Amino acid sequence: MIRHLRDTYARRRGEELSVESGFTLIELLIVIVVLGILAATVIFALSGVTSQSASAACNSDAKTYEVAVAAYENAPQNASNSPATTTKDLLNGIGTSGPLLHAAANNTAYIVALGGDTVTNNSTKVNNTTASTKLPTGATPDAVYVGKPGSTLVKYDTQGTNTGCNTPNL
Repeated sequence: MIRHLRDTYARRRGEELSVESGFTLIELLIVIVVLGILAATVIFALSGVTSQSASAACNSDAKTYEVAVAAYENAPQNASNSPATTTKDLLNGIGTSGPLLHAAANNTAYIVALGGDTVTNNSTKVNNTTASTKLPTGATPDAVYVGKPGSTLVKYDTQGTNTGCNTPNL
């Protein structure tokens, strides 16, 4: 477009047209600006996806823990119907039933634990990894707790609006 205008003005003045190939500086700058705008739009659109996926994974893992706790409590080998109180109970299973949880939740964005998991020096020991994460005071042993590493875990609540997995920056 710019070249066309330049050639048109050159013809009007009677100047000889130059045979140049390539792009002008203005054309290159326009392309760079358009690409920058497109890149900014894509980055802005994808910025919330990681926190949404972490929240979904947290909800899924916490729900898996809840189902495993219920299965432990209702297993035929558990005559007293005592609930599982630690992640280790779920990983070991009851008698010959095998594990009710095949792997403890292992994610850097959140921690899922049972209220009876070992707490030593205000650290929760989950999956043989110690994080500076606290269980709340008076935690129910068979309840599922979730939260960010380095924070106090909250009770997972499937009925309420705050499951614990939808905390900011999870």
